[in-house]
Amino acid sequence: MCGIAGFVGGCENAEAVLKKMTDRIAHRGPDGEGHFIEGPAALGHRRLSVIDLDGGAQPMCNEDGRLVVVYNGELYNYRELTAELTAAGHTFATRCDTEVLLHGYEQWGKGLLARLRGMFAFALWDRETQTLFCARDHFGIKPLYYYLAADGTLLFGSEIKCFLDHPAFQKQLNEAQLELYLSCQYSPGEDTFFVGVKKLLPAHWLEFAGGALTVRRYWAPRLRPASARPGGLPRWQAAVAAAVRESVGAHMVADVEVGSFLSGGVDSSYLTALAGVDKTFTAGFADPRYDETAHARELSARLGTRHFACRITPEEFWASLGRIQYHMDEPLADAAAAALYFVDREAAGQVKVCLSGEGADEFFGGYNVYKEPFTLAWYDRLPAMLRKALGAAAGRLPPVPGRNFLVRRARALERRYIGNTELMDERRKRKLLRHYTGAVPPTSLSAPWFAQSKGQDPVSRMQLCDINLWLAGDILLKADKMSMAHSLEVRVPFLDRRVFALAGRLPAPYKANARQTKIALRAAAAKAIPDTTAQRKKLGFPVPVRAWLRQEPYAARVRAAFSSAAAERFFDTRELHKMLDQHLRGRRDNWRQIWCVFVFLVWYEQFFAKE
Repeated sequence: MCGIAGFVGGCENAEAVLKKMTDRIAHRGPDGEGHFIEGPAALGHRRLSVIDLDGGAQPMCNEDGRLVVVYNGELYNYRELTAELTAAGHTFATRCDTEVLLHGYEQWGKGLLARLRGMFAFALWDRETQTLFCARDHFGIKPLYYYLAADGTLLFGSEIKCFLDHPAFQKQLNEAQLELYLSCQYSPGEDTFFVGVKKLLPAHWLEFAGGALTVRRYWAPRLRPASARPGGLPRWQAAVAAAVRESVGAHMVADVEVGSFLSGGVDSSYLTALAGVDKTFTAGFADPRYDETAHARELSARLGTRHFACRITPEEFWASLGRIQYHMDEPLADAAAAALYFVDREAAGQVKVCLSGEGADEFFGGYNVYKEPFTLAWYDRLPAMLRKALGAAAGRLPPVPGRNFLVRRARALERRYIGNTELMDERRKRKLLRHYTGAVPPTSLSAPWFAQSKGQDPVSRMQLCDINLWLAGDILLKADKMSMAHSLEVRVPFLDRRVFALAGRLPAPYKANARQTKIALRAAAAKAIPDTTAQRKKLGFPVPVRAWLRQEPYAARVRAAFSSAAAERFFDTRELHKMLDQHLRGRRDNWRQIWCVFVFLVWYEQFFAKE
């Protein structure tokens, strides 16, 4: 696990510039660094040593020196690919997975990507053709950004912040992204909050040659649920158990110790039980309503692990927000990111690698919103015009029980569902923003996935949307950025191509119903962990922000931010203070909207306001 950065294009003092870029992301790889500079190409690397500790230095070249690669990730089938490539006549000089990329590209070209199993973002320079080739893994576990400068220089890196040190980079806020952020709580799509900086999206490759930039998708997830047969759950339960067990085994390959997060929920508990790790980690809060450490400690005792738990105080939580948003690169209003920051810090004090449960909800139907199609299903059979009228009337009401139901069910699924979180509708954003345009509604990002899943069951349709937007944009981004802030590698065994091959065929009735989520996965997990844990209701990573915002010391911090020059620039501050006062006095539950705006202002302070 590492950090990469570099550029292709003329640059004075290229060596010093590249060194600054890699130093900026030194937290991703404190064990070593390396640079390759030749002609227009500069490739840099920061290393966190996990496999072949002595022999995996990067940048790495193939036998004849034609190809040079820098790489961030882990390939869990690298031993099989090494054997296949050796049989084809390639000679390996190391025991690490990085070398597979070089020989694999020699052998198969872009076809290499179809053979990789794991998490990766890499940049490969062909010295003969003067071509840069970059790629990102199938689900977007590892990030990669790029920027085509006005002078024709292409920058790339694991984090946007490494671009700040290149003279061709022109830092400018992309204010248009703010509207999407206020709806999604993260920065969705390929654009970012920095003008010209793009995300290389999951399952995409990039090629840059002769000043021409080409970006293409090489794979797309497909959900094709099989038909459920009477008594068929035990068969699918066994298949899920076998697939997850095999994936966990593959994800345990390392030359250093591997630990596991253990929240007390089904996902992390199941992984911990299968992996048989020695150390487990969790974080919680003093308020028992937001604390899972007791559940985790109890389960740890049953599984026989050495458990490490940290309790996050309100003071350190609030004090860390600036550092957290700096590491995120873009604002992320998922409060769980801050909690992850602390549990990752705890784990990094003991191990270099940790297993985590990301992906289980998207693959197996775990979010509580997936129950929605089964809740009062008769209502969807009412005439569309009647539902639309009731939704419009409800939209003018204050937040009362049933309001959200009427508003949401007034629209078809593909018009109302943009992902696991929808914070603000266009009406609300129009009132809050000084420069509202409505030019890119969030449904424009979800529409392609709903078009692809037309005719399928509603849970599968929501899953496909979440796999392509929410998973990479929120869940995996915070997992990567918060762990790498502490030089910790996080592995996600549920997010495996072989697991997805099974999950994509899982019959709809074995995903969710009105009472339960992740039905097949929970049944599989119940064979390895206590049934009470396997069936435990999804809590996410509860954080007491709602309660803190009703306490004056913390509300005062937000109030100060809402009165800042930055707030005046982007928002109607009267609306912001009204929103905060309503929440503080208990009149409305506005905490998510307040937090979203506040986090943006904290992030803006880190990257723009300080100047």
